[in-house]
Amino acid sequence: MVHVLIFLRFVRSHLNVIPGSKQNDETFRDAIYEETAPNATVWQTYMRESTQTDIRMMGECRENLDVLLVFAGLFSAVVTTFMVQTYQNLQPDYTQASAKLLFELVSIQRALANGTSLDMIPMSASNPSAKFIPSSGSVWVNGLWLTSLVLSLTTALIAVLVKQWLHHYTALPSGTPRDRNHIRQFRYAGFQKWQVFVIVGLLPVIMHVALAIFFLGLVVFLIPL
Repeated sequence: MVHVLIFLRFVRSHLNVIPGSKQNDETFRDAIYEETAPNATVWQTYMRESTQTDIRMMGECRENLDVLLVFAGLFSAVVTTFMVQTYQNLQPDYTQASAKLLFELVSIQRALANGTSLDMIPMSASNPSAKFIPSSGSVWVNGLWLTSLVLSLTTALIAVLVKQWLHHYTALPSGTPRDRNHIRQFRYAGFQKWQVFVIVGLLPVIMHVALAIFFLGLVVFLIPL
């Protein structure tokens, strides 16, 4: 605080401004020893400059997060649609088993009606009581797509939390310029401590990883076709 007062007095004493002029009234209207008062010019100037910086900085973050949220929502819907179809491969298909057993029963009835030996009728391999083991391809596909869906939803969740943090950052309470600047600086220090802007930069990377995993699962799904 002492250094600030000395600096302001030095500037006041060495700048050649005309007393009573517009420049003097606007730049040095604070009384002596009031250069750091709650409503001093230095706080108002800092508030004006920091507000412009925050608007530009927060605007860029909000635009990136909005685009990311839209993409994450659409991508999650697509992955969910694929998983609804492939998840059935992880469970036994009782409809197909019933069709095979019904076909075997009809074949037996025809053999009895025609007097054909029952040994000529192939037995169905379907056994509803047997333990079902899904194919490795189905397990891999569903595992990859589930991982992709989790990453996408995690990205959307973090993006929403960051947007709420940005809103809280810009919503300064009422008060003197000095108090508002102190609160703003405290919140900005929190942003730096938690690396919020680094997190915003990492969210697209997570979405790229989710997209790559989805395409990998799609390749595994299409190989047997």
